[in-house]
Amino acid sequence: MIELPLMVISALASLLLFISAWLTSKQQSIADRSGAFPIVMLVGPLPPPSGGMANQCEQLHTLLRAEGIRVNFVQTNAPYWPSWISSLTSIRAVFRLVPYLWHVWATLGRSQVVHLFANSGKAWYLFCMPVIVLSRVRGVPCIVNYRGGEAETFFRSSPAWVRRSLALASTIVAPSAYLAGVFRALGFAVQIIPNIINLERFSPSQNRKDDDGVHLIVTRNLEPIYDIPTALRTFAKVVEHYPNARLTIAGSGPEEARLKDLAASLGVAEAVLFAGRIPNHEIPALYASADVVLNPSTVDNMPISILESFASGVPVVSTNAGGIPFIAKNGENALLVPIGDANAMAQATISLLADSGLAAKFRANGLIAAQAYAWSAIRELWLDTYRQNAERQGVVSHA
Repeated sequence: MIELPLMVISALASLLLFISAWLTSKQQSIADRSGAFPIVMLVGPLPPPSGGMANQCEQLHTLLRAEGIRVNFVQTNAPYWPSWISSLTSIRAVFRLVPYLWHVWATLGRSQVVHLFANSGKAWYLFCMPVIVLSRVRGVPCIVNYRGGEAETFFRSSPAWVRRSLALASTIVAPSAYLAGVFRALGFAVQIIPNIINLERFSPSQNRKDDDGVHLIVTRNLEPIYDIPTALRTFAKVVEHYPNARLTIAGSGPEEARLKDLAASLGVAEAVLFAGRIPNHEIPALYASADVVLNPSTVDNMPISILESFASGVPVVSTNAGGIPFIAKNGENALLVPIGDANAMAQATISLLADSGLAAKFRANGLIAAQAYAWSAIRELWLDTYRQNAERQGVVSHA
């Protein structure tokens, strides 16, 4: 398995950096230790590429700074330097890992609480576990904000020491009740803080034209877990009832060629637009043009695409994978179908398109649901979590 060599590299690099930094650690100090609010070290990815975690990390970074909070940022997907290293797949991880570890260590010396965006697989070994360990070494509380629908499989199939590393976190935060349940079943206490939706960016369109024809959209990447083939088969059945319908798939990934072949074999290639990665500032316009959002994913936690759909006033037809039923209520603000069932997804989509009253109900209820994910609703949850962790470590006052 690749995890073992990655861990060896990570451990050796961490040891070397620790020894080097130990010689100068007395010269480093945490600024404003007596301040009323802790200095936050935010660790996570940024777009590009766009994705749920990267978008949430970027958004939170902006929101915290707008609050006047001092934020030190460490990017987990920083560009390779030199750039040509990216072509050397066998060793490029080392060229990203070593500078990353050094940046983590140095930034810990200027921070009072860590907010780590975490995920499963190689990302855990490369970017998450080192932060947790180094935070413990430096005495800085580390909040692990875990994301992704594969948590249960990952932690149950990993060696016991992987779960023990998670226990070093000062607090574990999950964005949904579904994922919180996974961690509680593994024996961990967990706090729920939902994802954030920018309601200034995503809002119902007032310019939708009824004569544009039926427009379905998918805003997931072209990867196996998002099951885009089911969306294409669904669309092929919708076209039988709405011949002028069109489908836009906003995302990129390794499945693109295969999916284009499938669209051709289904006879819908001319009506399907593979739009690739759409810049974040253009995504609201895509929702504004849509009649229905399809979400065919097989593994999911709390998909941002569904929350964006709610905020944009667009009805949703989704699978019932993972944590989706915790945010999308079947028959109330969405229609949910079994994973991989294109017939059920098509029937749900057609019934929604044919029933303007049902569509209006979903739009109204979706807009209400979206309010729970606005920054105004989430703000104090994060600020209190930062304060409590820092106070527990005794690095800030209770002011």
